Amino acid sequence: MAEQLTIPARSWLFAPGDSEKKIAKAADGSADIAIFDLEDAVAPDAKPAARRTVANALRTRGEGHDRLWVRVNPLDSDWTLPDLAAIMPGRPGGIMLPKARGRADVERIDHYLCALEAAHDIPQGSTKVIALVTETATAMFHTGDYAGCERLVAMSWGAEDLADSIGASANRDANGEYGFTYRLARSLCLLGAASAGVLPIETIQGDFRDSEGLKARAEQVRREGFRGMLAIHPAQVEIINAAFTPSEGEIAEAREIVALFAANPGAGTIGHHGAMLDRPHLARARALLEQAGQG
Repeated sequence: MAEQLTIPARSWLFAPGDSEKKIAKAADGSADIAIFDLEDAVAPDAKPAARRTVANALRTRGEGHDRLWVRVNPLDSDWTLPDLAAIMPGRPGGIMLPKARGRADVERIDHYLCALEAAHDIPQGSTKVIALVTETATAMFHTGDYAGCERLVAMSWGAEDLADSIGASANRDANGEYGFTYRLARSLCLLGAASAGVLPIETIQGDFRDSEGLKARAEQVRREGFRGMLAIHPAQVEIINAAFTPSEGEIAEAREIVALFAANPGAGTIGHHGAMLDRPHLARARALLEQAGQG
């Protein structure tokens, strides 16, 4: 059985690890998960100081650690182990692993976390992992390999690093939409997460001022199957939370579908408001109720 999160996971807000102010704002805000970033948001020379800042932020917060996560540096760098050694005494709720190249990387981070949890008297397996699974060309061929990975609870994707990996000058077309390769990355992340039984999480929207565009995109990817979205600015959080929260109308319809099948247990299909419903409709209704905390 895949690992499960016990907290909401609609909005995942990044805060640069070298900014005490932004870390505090993210931790105190309404994001479901705050991610203190030691990777892209921090220049190489500033990483040691950022580790100390993040470690202090974790250490001085008495509660809510399950929603305080850290993005460490990728495993092909020299910084991953120093990151983990610095932050694990503060008991983060989870680790974001960037540039995951495949299953072996998640297994490797699990080994590191097992040792560090033991060293700091942290319950084994309690530190969860989200992997960014499309940030290199190689990773694109391994998005379906993550089923059964210990600690893994979610997968997300990235377009900027992927563009760098393949030597592209841009990741968007003339209309401002993601090009085919990046739409493929999104789909592979979604399919890989479904195969692994973990949460698919949509990547960031870089223009945090475009509230309408964010709302439309979040609602669209939720319809496609994504369960949450990364954010780079606090202004994006409420829009994302709303987009990934089932509406009262959706909940009412899902309850009606579940009740119809419960009243007709032997039926394969049931007429409903002029349409024919079958078992996949029932499965989607149950999933929506579970997402709304009413399953």
